[in-house]
Amino acid sequence: MLEEASNLENLEVFTPWGVSIGMVTSLEIESESGEISNIFLEETNDKLVEDGSSILIPYRWIQAVGDIVILKYYPENIPVRSMEDLGADEYRY
Repeated sequence: MLEEASNLENLEVFTPWGVSIGMVTSLEIESESGEISNIFLEETNDKLVEDGSSILIPYRWIQAVGDIVILKYYPENIPVRSMEDLGADEYRY
């Protein structure tokens, strides 16, 4: 899993229809299982994410990983909320 995790960082992420969302800057890993639960994107495409804000994308949304990351799902818009407004368990899509 660690090898897979290191391969994801700094990869560009694309929607299922081929539009760039942003770059993977870090990962969220479940402490008990050691599995990747979310990828974190910063400086996102402001046409897809309000104000180009940073977002978490569930790992289960990933379809393929190679030179880029392609998602199998992406909602029309992602609500932007501050981390202070949310508890860690509530910050999921």
